Amino acid sequence: MLWKLPYPVRSLVLPTLRRHASTEAPTRAAEPLRILFCGSDDFSIASLRALCAAKRVAPKLIHSIHVVHRPAKPAGRGLKTLRDVPIKHVASDELCLDTHAIDTFTGWTPPIPINLVVAVSFGLFVPPRILNLAQYSGLNVHPSLLPDLRGPAPIEHAILKRRRYTGVSIQTLHPTQFDQGTILAQTPSPGVEISRGLTSANLEKQLAEAGAELLVKVLKEHKFVPPLDNVGWYANPDDPTRPVDHAEKITKQHRFIDFSKCTMDQILAVQHALDNPWCILPNGDRLILHQVVDTGKAGLSQREPGIWAQKGYNYPLFQSADGQVGIIVKSTYAGSKTGQGNAKLLRLLPAQDHDDSYSLDSAV
Repeated sequence: MLWKLPYPVRSLVLPTLRRHASTEAPTRAAEPLRILFCGSDDFSIASLRALCAAKRVAPKLIHSIHVVHRPAKPAGRGLKTLRDVPIKHVASDELCLDTHAIDTFTGWTPPIPINLVVAVSFGLFVPPRILNLAQYSGLNVHPSLLPDLRGPAPIEHAILKRRRYTGVSIQTLHPTQFDQGTILAQTPSPGVEISRGLTSANLEKQLAEAGAELLVKVLKEHKFVPPLDNVGWYANPDDPTRPVDHAEKITKQHRFIDFSKCTMDQILAVQHALDNPWCILPNGDRLILHQVVDTGKAGLSQREPGIWAQKGYNYPLFQSADGQVGIIVKSTYAGSKTGQGNAKLLRLLPAQDHDDSYSLDSAV
């Protein structure tokens, strides 16, 4: 009956009903869910597929799913091609769901009744006006052990900051702030181990599946129904093994390598987290480092950190700030052909005499 009321009346009545419900005796009963799913990329697609699978096997749990996504964006050379976000075709073609393309919630209202908003890697803030239309407000799948790595790039920063463990948190959507909701479920301690050499792409796949599974579990157990229980276990200011940092948006500067300051572990973390780190050569030119390898060998104490060429060796070498030697396997010299930077670099660098301490042929 509420959905027959005009929108201004609904937006006032629903928050009052939710507050009233939260003061009553605890209950985990819930109406079949009419979900407004807000997503964009492969991480969110995993959760959407899991919800659709849950709808097929438990129709009394989920009544309907409508998908909101961002409009196509200009891409390619000259920005002349419009590229859809990945979730659009998965939602409409594969899963046969109704979709809605919006670039802002301003002036937009869901065309159908909803009682839960689910936002996963969406990129837009879901305003209180939309949350107030849903009886159970909103949920978010966040790929970190909140409150650690709040922000838009938690997967990349988990690797950049060399966390030993990360995980997934299911939180409520806060009406005014990102990543400040109540944690309804979280990867059990100690979390998902980040093995040495794990890339952000592989970690994202792992966390996407874990997040999708945890989201469905929250719905099946009706943990989104008041009263809400905060079950987050990670935060502990007295435990130095549980640091709490912000995962700010990734910029070009995060990929910059200063050999005089970066240790080998830091250099490899940038490569695994972001791909294509870059550095500035002594002549001021920029070099993109597509692939570097740690030789496991220490450098010469008299050598300054940086890049050099060694006689009889076909790859440029570098020494990190902590004295470790690495190999530049593939690079691009600014203004030259992609992937062909090593050839030009070896021509420009004065070749130094072979050092018997380096037997590097097996390192690549």
